[in-house]
Amino acid sequence: MTGPGDRSGADASRGASSSGGGFRKGAFGVSGSGDTSGFGGLVRVEPGGAVALHSTDRPYGGWFDEVTDALIDAVGAATYAAAVQRVLVDRGEITYFVAREHLLTLVQALRDDDALRFELCSSVSGVDYLDSGGPAASAGRPRLHVVYHLTSMTFRRRIRLEVAVTVEDPHVPSVSSVYPTADWHERETHDMFGIVFDGHPALTRILMPDDWDGFPQRKDYPLGGVPVEYHDATIPPPDTRRSYR
Repeated sequence: MTGPGDRSGADASRGASSSGGGFRKGAFGVSGSGDTSGFGGLVRVEPGGAVALHSTDRPYGGWFDEVTDALIDAVGAATYAAAVQRVLVDRGEITYFVAREHLLTLVQALRDDDALRFELCSSVSGVDYLDSGGPAASAGRPRLHVVYHLTSMTFRRRIRLEVAVTVEDPHVPSVSSVYPTADWHERETHDMFGIVFDGHPALTRILMPDDWDGFPQRKDYPLGGVPVEYHDATIPPPDTRRSYR
């Protein structure tokens, strides 16, 4: 039997964005508002928990070890150790976290080596982990990540490469000379996240005007908006309406 003041279970999760045990409840930082959107019951990991910082131990399983061994043979053990900071196997995918200084060496080998043959770069995208980890939780931590999906049409395999840089030094070598399909993908990532792809043949904005201030998909980019009058009521812009976290 519960009284009217009991906020355990579903009622508690329907309340505000409370934290505990490494999890955060709610989406908008509101409490006691009778939120009927359903987002009040959302449960997410706390900042710092969204990015796994460990490296998966070998054997990785399946063909992941075969690809890793072939990559080590292609670039040399010393170069591989310097280039690959960690490897994560999760949900049936393998991700190599790569130091940007060695990115071009690795992608060249991944494309050209007969035992690898990742002929296609199917995607280049950005991620901003403003509150969600990175190799080091410090003031200059590399919160901006560039993610590459490489596909081997010969062996029917897909892998991910991930490069992390800081906001203060957001430079990554362009892979467009190795994978021409990356050209517009890098332009869009530059446009949305402000990552500079050194060596790109024409690194200009692709979605926003050339003189646009800021990068819309960074987590600290303002939501903007204007007040809207509706049926004798005024709806304030998102930035002033709720706390999005």
